[in-house]
Amino acid sequence: MKKLVLIPLIAVFQVFTFSATASESYVKHSVENNFCIAKPGTTATLIVDLQDFKGVTRAISDLQSDIQKVTGTQPELVNSLPKNRSYAIIVGTIGKSKFISQLIRSKKINVNAIKNQWEAFSMQIVSKPFPGVDQALVIAGSDKRGSIYGVYDLSQQIGVSPWYWFADVTPQKQSTLAISRNFHKEDHPAVKYRGIFINDEAPALSTWIKKTYGTVKPSKYPFIPNGIPNCNHQFYTKVFELLLRLKANYLWPAMWSNDFNEDDPENPRLADEYGIVMGTSHQEPMLRSQQEWDRRYFKTLGHWDYTKYPDTLVNFWREGIRRNKNYESVITMGLRGANDTDMGGDLKSNIAMVEGIVAKQQKILREEMNPDITKTPQMWCLYKEIQEYYENGLKVPDNITLLWSDDNWGNIRRLPSADERKRSGGAGIYYHADYVGGPRSYKWINTIPVTKIWDQMSKAYAYGADRIWIMNVGDIKPLEVPIDFFMSLAWNPQAWNKDNIAAYTQEWSGLQFGDQNAPAIADLIDKYTKYNGWIKPELLSANTFSLSNYREAETVVSKWKAISDKADSIYSVLEPSKKDAFFELVLYPVKASYTLNDMYFNLSKNHTYAAQGRLSANDYALKTKELFVQDSLLTVAYHTQVAGGKWDGMMNQPHIGYRGWSDPKQNIMPRLNYTKPSETEAIGIAVEGSLSASEVQKPDTLPQFSNYSREKHYLEIFSKQAGLHSFTIQPEQSWIIPSVTSGKVDGEQRIEIDIDWNNAPKGESQFGKISINAENQTYNVVVPLFNPASPNRKSLKGFVESNGYVAIEAEHYTNNRAVNGIQWQLIPGYGRTLSSMMPMPVTSPSFTNLKNAPTLEYDCYIFTTSKIEINTLIAPTLNCLPDADMRFAIAVDDEQPQVVQIPKINIVGSKDDPEWSNSVINSIRVCKTSHSISQAGYHKIKIIMMDPIVTLQRIIINTGGLKPSFFFPSESYR
Repeated sequence: MKKLVLIPLIAVFQVFTFSATASESYVKHSVENNFCIAKPGTTATLIVDLQDFKGVTRAISDLQSDIQKVTGTQPELVNSLPKNRSYAIIVGTIGKSKFISQLIRSKKINVNAIKNQWEAFSMQIVSKPFPGVDQALVIAGSDKRGSIYGVYDLSQQIGVSPWYWFADVTPQKQSTLAISRNFHKEDHPAVKYRGIFINDEAPALSTWIKKTYGTVKPSKYPFIPNGIPNCNHQFYTKVFELLLRLKANYLWPAMWSNDFNEDDPENPRLADEYGIVMGTSHQEPMLRSQQEWDRRYFKTLGHWDYTKYPDTLVNFWREGIRRNKNYESVITMGLRGANDTDMGGDLKSNIAMVEGIVAKQQKILREEMNPDITKTPQMWCLYKEIQEYYENGLKVPDNITLLWSDDNWGNIRRLPSADERKRSGGAGIYYHADYVGGPRSYKWINTIPVTKIWDQMSKAYAYGADRIWIMNVGDIKPLEVPIDFFMSLAWNPQAWNKDNIAAYTQEWSGLQFGDQNAPAIADLIDKYTKYNGWIKPELLSANTFSLSNYREAETVVSKWKAISDKADSIYSVLEPSKKDAFFELVLYPVKASYTLNDMYFNLSKNHTYAAQGRLSANDYALKTKELFVQDSLLTVAYHTQVAGGKWDGMMNQPHIGYRGWSDPKQNIMPRLNYTKPSETEAIGIAVEGSLSASEVQKPDTLPQFSNYSREKHYLEIFSKQAGLHSFTIQPEQSWIIPSVTSGKVDGEQRIEIDIDWNNAPKGESQFGKISINAENQTYNVVVPLFNPASPNRKSLKGFVESNGYVAIEAEHYTNNRAVNGIQWQLIPGYGRTLSSMMPMPVTSPSFTNLKNAPTLEYDCYIFTTSKIEINTLIAPTLNCLPDADMRFAIAVDDEQPQVVQIPKINIVGSKDDPEWSNSVINSIRVCKTSHSISQAGYHKIKIIMMDPIVTLQRIIINTGGLKPSFFFPSESYR
């Protein structure tokens, strides 16, 4: 066994203790024996010291408004101690609020647990806190944001969603709000800096900004070009408030057209006042945006280039630090090329150059901010080629946070090593829920299941990347769910684990829409994000899902249709005040995704059926056009009918018609094919599993019918000439049962074929035949039968081979052997199909002694005696552990296990690795191994853990009959 020097998972999590889990609710709706926040006709008085931070006094004003939203009654907000009050809510910061200081001195409250902590808060009921007040809920913060988070924690508990403005969520009306008299909660974050990056904001967010706030006025800022979206403080204060309500604290602002500091000087001032820590994107160092450079220097100097203009850049950086030094910031260090590109040049020279750059940047920080460089928060994002620099010897000062990145598709590239975890600057993660780049940009809609975020970010936390978590969120909308979950996990990683992760969307849905509809709405969110997680909508085409094999394409569309119909039914019965939010958060993403998938399904039929000569190909061309229009009509509805047109422009992102990695300027109607009537044939025949039409008198063959799976298969009769055409179907064997034996076709008709298994002949290779007669033409179709005498279907143990394969879901193991408390564990709902099996704890050591390693075993019955190929499907996780490899072992029965070394993927930005591209396009990595089966019968497939980062999802044994498809076939009979 290879021993790794890793932080034990329990030790990591035991650093933080919390008095309440994410699912606990402390606000009740009965006043009896409880502290009363509000009841009919009265509310608790809100008390805050005006000498407290402005961000705190502003937040308690929000609480005042929130209580009114829920109860209809606005509480009184005072700045001095009232008299003759039964109930009060007192909010303040330790060392800043005189009321909190008095309560500490009088020993009415004990704040030792939160004092001097980062962003901590305490909430407790205090009897007789001051003369004239009977009872008070006291919210004390260790610092400014601690107080603010305590206030917003209460707001969310009474039913006000953080998304009340950004997603038009209206709170459930309540007449009574109360808290148990013995209530006491203390809380603080696990990750220090938690935030978002507003990125790739054109055309959606930028269009909406222009329509809502206009453009930046060039007369005020003469160096700003005309037509720049006005990302002013009216917009950003909404963002600040959203972040604080989500218990986030960090922001990289929009940067492709805008400059946060210069477009509106109120932006940085109000960010600091609200309590938001500002940064700049991973490519923009020293609080200077790329736009600031381009507006000043591009016409004369071009893009920034340190090899040409080092002194100009150094002065440029110094000005930025000097301007913002009195505001709370995390300073981005280093340098990339302009427009988020690499700098060119050779590796060795670039490493030396950026080391020198950082030395000069730190000199500026010492001179302008604090001589003690450790007092100024700094981070260096190891993005794309910068990670390559680091891995080839780049030296990073110890106090700078190493901000590791994912691969832009949600798979973390690197986690801290044991030595790196000792660095004073710590480590963090830059994570993407939106991306512009290869293999294809994805910007349109939410495609991120929360299970994916949980898998990657819980690993990050367990391996010590806990200083900064920042998510690239594009336009903010429509990524409300992943943003919310990312911040929830960053605040308290203990709250969500493999056993309760499925409950997150139900809890979230309950806050947005009420408990009654929460389970059904959560199911919709889980399914649409899982389905969009199969493959990004921007990657869909007519060929994505197989039209001919395993009924794949029609199964995909039927799943989408089912949740679209369910979303429609929920929308129809929701109270009017909930409909805008439901449209934005659920109905639009579900229906728009269904429409797109259905459009490509019909396009696939159009292309295939035109090649077969079906007249119905023209109908599918028309249907494809209609769905293309339906897609645009859904966008129009979002822009004009939701919230009174509030979000006009927000869904402008093109998503149809990609010709490469970059999005088209507008949606492009796919190419359609058309069919003319045949001059010789009235009808045609096509069988399941074939993309070509059958020929007269030349037998075609249906897929094999198996007594184990007992699946039906089909053939289709279709018109090649206009009019009604009669047909008859005649099985030659009585055990072949067609769904119809005669009829008339005008277009196309599917005929399902079933087997009378009680009378079917025994044997592994039996055959029957069907004759189809129409318009004096005869078509013959062979019916292959797989009906072995043994093993008996009812007494079978494990999975069984049929149609040349065995398909197994990872969770359906026969045996799961643990070693020293390390074991493969089930992660429900994670992955493309059913679930995943993941080694846990995630900080487990690697195993090289394969005879004594955690092992999953799968029993199956295989008839084929020859070479077989096993496709092991694993999550597209990257080799992110510097102290371990990425391997597992596989064996059939007692053979020597084969070690599967999963190729290391290198992502430097200059050219996509084909292995990586395939893995992110298909959301899976497929590992192939060859094995020999010498004897038919029961066999045992063993998946042996070696490195803890491998996550197993499916096993597909190809015994010679596996056909092309996106998902591989459905699970075999067991």
